[in-house]
Amino acid sequence: MSRLSPPPRPIAVHPTSPDGAPSGPRRLVIRGQLHRPLALTVGDLRERWAQRRAEVVFDCATNGPQHHTFDGPLLREVLDAAGPAFDARRRKDRSRFLLAVTGGDGHHAVLSWAELDADFGDAPVLLATAMDGRRLDEAGSQLVVPSDRCGARYISAITGIWVGTCAVPEG
Repeated sequence: MSRLSPPPRPIAVHPTSPDGAPSGPRRLVIRGQLHRPLALTVGDLRERWAQRRAEVVFDCATNGPQHHTFDGPLLREVLDAAGPAFDARRRKDRSRFLLAVTGGDGHHAVLSWAELDADFGDAPVLLATAMDGRRLDEAGSQLVVPSDRCGARYISAITGIWVGTCAVPEG
């Protein structure tokens, strides 16, 4: 896909109302340089992918240590279903891909595909469907990066994930 071509439209997993507005549970949209963009609910994440568990402690200066247990699919497995547009002829092409995760409160986080990829960092990053035993269907999925000491990349109420390459500045 060219950087100038418009991204494919997401595959709607749930219906819209007669006026075209989304209906039903909150969805997160996965778009970018993908073969199959997706629009998913927390229920979809729970039903379509194996659930993993992460018991984490993160320590931020303002709140002190936070202990939580999260359940959800691996982000890598969900993104695999969307089909990142890697160039298979270029051995290291997938290491050029970035992920930008956006939360309902406006917070953002950026990860590299290499962090998630089993051949590189193999980080068990989750799209949480439950936190401390509470389902997140109403609140929305949460990004969970168990290796982070601080919880700044724990994005709540995910609304979107963009996957793609970034142009390298000249010079």
